[in-house]
Amino acid sequence: MLHNLKELSDFGLLILIWLVQLIIYPSFTFMDKANLIVWHPKYTAMITIVVMPLMLVQISSTFYLTYNNYNWILLIQSIIIIFLWLSTFLEAVPLHNQIDSGIKIKEASENLIKVNWKRTIMWTAIVILNFINRFTT
Repeated sequence: MLHNLKELSDFGLLILIWLVQLIIYPSFTFMDKANLIVWHPKYTAMITIVVMPLMLVQISSTFYLTYNNYNWILLIQSIIIIFLWLSTFLEAVPLHNQIDSGIKIKEASENLIKVNWKRTIMWTAIVILNFINRFTT
């Protein structure tokens, strides 16, 4: 049951990150400064309602399963999740804060796309590892 919940959160985050990477973040670069300053705080508040529960389920279920049902795939996923959280809170969040402040919005939006590629690859790797785990254990 917990393993299914973990995989569901992993897959939900995978779909979400690809939508963010290919559609949402690039759209910021097409918005004028005034509209982006108004829209961005609303966007971040709404997306947090979706993302945080998924991230919390992912980290707690993965760490619990790694501790109680250890295998090398769960360990790798746990390490990836640590790097995801670091990237999110040390790289992406400051760029969102920069956009909210109205300082160098275009540059921050472009940097957000670049930084987010790491997160997109990491969440994709987690789901690929789920498939490997299913077929090797």
